[in-house]
Amino acid sequence: MEKKWEKTPVELAEFLAETMKNIVAEPRKMFGYPVYFINGNMVIGAFGAGLFLRIDPKEQEAVFKKHKETGKFEPMPGRVMKEYIMVGETVYRNNKEFGPLLLKSLNYAASLPPKVKKRKKL
Repeated sequence: MEKKWEKTPVELAEFLAETMKNIVAEPRKMFGYPVYFINGNMVIGAFGAGLFLRIDPKEQEAVFKKHKETGKFEPMPGRVMKEYIMVGETVYRNNKEFGPLLLKSLNYAASLPPKVKKRKKL
């Protein structure tokens, strides 16, 4: 039997919207969760009651060591999303800790080639 995904708490969705309001990013929903894209590349989003960021895989171990409440993003057992990390509430609610992580995520996503929308087949 499949596990139902939990809804994102309203407070987290509001926090994410407030965090991203002055950043040029496209808000979307993915599997019902709020996420944001830059140049077609997903950069940040909510997953259930958690928050994830896109971080260069080469920099992730340093992030994990510095911020104990971070870890790999594994939306389904055995399915680790290699460019993403989960960020705990004590980290994302602390602007001194979260601000540099968000900037790192935004810079990494902006460095990626823009994704072009695929044309639908007729």
